[in-house]
Amino acid sequence: MSPPRFLKACMGLAFMGLRAGINPRNKYWQWRMHTAFGSDESRWPSARERRRAMLEYGEWVWNMRRYMR
Repeated sequence: MSPPRFLKACMGLAFMGLRAGINPRNKYWQWRMHTAFGSDESRWPSARERRRAMLEYGEWVWNMRRYMR
């Protein structure tokens, strides 16, 4: 991921963290994890693939905020 995309992803995740609560164990973030990866944690992708997916989601959030203005 290029540095500008990484920065957008981090800003998107920070925005979501502030809006939904920083605690990754709250109900919203648990729902997001189960929606994205399923409820059976043994079938989840590797940690590296999950981090990549989270960064892509953060970039998407940032881009959607920009397009909604």
